[in-house]
Amino acid sequence: MSDVRHVLVLPDRDSAEAVAEELPDRFRVGQEPQIVRDALAGEDDAEDAQWLVVVEDPAERLDSAALDAFAAEYEGWLETP
Repeated sequence: MSDVRHVLVLPDRDSAEAVAEELPDRFRVGQEPQIVRDALAGEDDAEDAQWLVVVEDPAERLDSAALDAFAAEYEGWLETP
């Protein structure tokens, strides 16, 4: 098994929390997704932050295109490695 990790980038905390809440049911992930605040370089203002939802996928069974489409529903995207 490898350490496959998907990172969904969302525009705000509410979107990230909604994605993290819906993701386990929608994609049948075993582990709880992590929510991480990612301040943009050089910015201190909370408004200038992106929120990341990190999903561990050790079995490599999640479809990247489906995750990207899911994030797009919340005005986000799947970060490509």
